[in-house]
Amino acid sequence: MGLADTPRAVVTGAGSGLGRAFCLELARHRHARIICADIDEAAAQRTADEIGATAARCDVARIEEVEALAATADRVLGGVDLVINNAGVAVGGLIGEVPLDDWRWIMGVNLWGVIHGCHVFAPRLRAQGQGHILNVASAAGLLAPPALGPYNVTKAAVVALSETLWAELKEAGVGVTVLCPTFFQTNINASARAIDDRARARVEKMMARSRIQADDVARLALDAAGRDELYALPHADGRWMWRLKRWAPNGFALLSAKVVSRLSR
Repeated sequence: MGLADTPRAVVTGAGSGLGRAFCLELARHRHARIICADIDEAAAQRTADEIGATAARCDVARIEEVEALAATADRVLGGVDLVINNAGVAVGGLIGEVPLDDWRWIMGVNLWGVIHGCHVFAPRLRAQGQGHILNVASAAGLLAPPALGPYNVTKAAVVALSETLWAELKEAGVGVTVLCPTFFQTNINASARAIDDRARARVEKMMARSRIQADDVARLALDAAGRDELYALPHADGRWMWRLKRWAPNGFALLSAKVVSRLSR
C-alpha cells in the first residue's frame, strides 16, 4: 500500500483552494499524472494548464458524471492509483433554521460526492490490488461544533465512510486516508450558505490566522497517505480538541453549549 512513485491521480474540486494545492503538490513533488476535475471547468483547466495535466468537468453530486470521470482517467491515464475526493461546500446556521434545500445541497456535494467517488473507484483499485483513496472531511466531522449542523453531518459521515472503507480494502492492498483539517484559507467560505456576515468574518479571520495553509495541508495529507495512515489531522488545534473530546466527551459537549450561548449574544 502507500502511494506509487509516479501516481496516476484524480482530484475533484481541483479548480481552487485545497484541490488546486493537491494538484500542484502531486505534479511538482511527486511526479504524478493528474486529472483535475471541478464543476467549474474553466477553473479546472487553469489548474491543469499550470501543471501540464488534463482537465475534466465533474459535478460529484451526479453519479453519471463521476462515472464519466473514471472513464476519462482510464482513457487518458490508463487507470488510477490515487483518488482524492476533495470537492466540498459549506452550510452554517442552527438546526431548524437552515433551509432544507441547503441541507440537500450540501449532502449532494459533501457526502454523496464522496460516496460516488468511492463507489466508482474502489472496485477499480480493489481489482488492481493497489492504490489509495484520500477523502477530505474536516475536524468538524470529529468535533461537531455548534451552528454548523449540515456541515458537521456530512463530514462526520465521510469519516465513517472512510473508516469502513479502510477495513474493507485493507486485505486488497488498497489504502484509505481521511483528512480532517481545521481552518486554512480556501474559497469555501465565499460560497457558503446560511452563514451571516458576522460568522463569515470570524471564519475568514481564523482562516487567515492559521500557520498551516492549503499547500501544507496537501503535503501533510499526502505524507499521511504515503504512510498508510487512516487519519490525517494536520492542525495541532484539531488534534488537541479531538483528544479532549475522546478523553472527556461530556465536558466537551458542555463546552460546545457554552459556545452557542456566546455566539447568540
